[in-house]
Amino acid sequence: METKENGEDEQQVVNPWKVDAKDGGKIDYDKLIDQFGCQRLDQSLVNRVHRLTSRPPHVFLRRGVFFAHRDFNEILDAYEKGEKFYLYTGRGPSSEALHLGHLIPFMFTKYLQDAFKVPLVIQLTDDEKCMWKNLAVEESQRLARENAKDIIACGFDITRTFIFSDFDYVGGAFYKNMVKVGKCVTYNKVVGIFGFTGEDHIGKVSFPPVQAVPSFPSSFPHLFSGQDNLRCLIPCAIDQDPYFRMTRDVAPRIGYHKPALIEASFFPALQGETGKMSASDPNSAIYVTDSAKDIGSKINKFAFSGGRDSIEKHRELGANLEVDIPIKYLRFFLEDDSELDYIEKEYGAGRMLTGEVKQRLIQVLTEIVERHCRARAAVTDEMVDAFMAVRPLPNMFN
Repeated sequence: METKENGEDEQQVVNPWKVDAKDGGKIDYDKLIDQFGCQRLDQSLVNRVHRLTSRPPHVFLRRGVFFAHRDFNEILDAYEKGEKFYLYTGRGPSSEALHLGHLIPFMFTKYLQDAFKVPLVIQLTDDEKCMWKNLAVEESQRLARENAKDIIACGFDITRTFIFSDFDYVGGAFYKNMVKVGKCVTYNKVVGIFGFTGEDHIGKVSFPPVQAVPSFPSSFPHLFSGQDNLRCLIPCAIDQDPYFRMTRDVAPRIGYHKPALIEASFFPALQGETGKMSASDPNSAIYVTDSAKDIGSKINKFAFSGGRDSIEKHRELGANLEVDIPIKYLRFFLEDDSELDYIEKEYGAGRMLTGEVKQRLIQVLTEIVERHCRARAAVTDEMVDAFMAVRPLPNMFN
């Protein structure tokens, strides 16, 4: 089958701005791995993380939420030899409230930061959203700070974490790296990767270097001065891969290691697994601002069920776990492996009903959202300023 570099073929489209399983089905991740040229994250790598960090692998690793990688094995090789690395992830601030899908990379990145005891840079691409969402500059900046509060509420260590917005930080060494990257990527190449057309304004075409260069330690002279050989690991959703394919192609040509990636599948919409959730449809997602009542109502009304049409049929045939959204959500957020196994077994055999599974999911998600809300309420503007201050990180590798 003929495929394109930007992740489009006749079946599905996956790029940073569009995720679409064209036939109305679900995203084919095996095909995506082939198209993008990344590797499947296998059990041997999960076991190795366990051994190197002396802590249980995160639920997102154990259950294959983070399912693909680029050179993650090389990061682990270097770490095993005593070499350090840093983490880089980000957020495009286009809305006031985050949904649970937005939190997944940050929950996992916090685990990586704690497990490996490494520094982290978090990019808020307020410039990107200004261009793609047609937001005013000032509104993009405001949303970046609001989103920063949600990110900080995930529990990052301020002594190892630098959060920056592009409008505030880009310049100096960062901008020099952007120019170096820009000189290495032809217009034809960027069109091939991202699918830009003649109707796209030049701001979009010029943006990819901005997201590329946090992969290079010299973009942060206040953190990594003289450490140009430091490796970078990027936890992100698989739709961000095109940016870093471009970055990895350029990196050796300008004197840096290729960044490594560890990539997640999409958190499905409540209505079914056809891609990622839509911020334009509030009933497609659970938001971190939802009340316990909202969560219960959304799960009960909108969460697509694999249960059967009647209790009799359900008892006879059991639930179809392949399409059941409450089960999929529990695989993301129910920590207890044995409880999840029990629920899947009982529900799949028809001994447990859809309503019971939904009730357990409502409990799990309500607890997560309420905990997040309490943490976010404690985040002050002064804390945001402190995380975003250009400063050395005193506890960077300790």
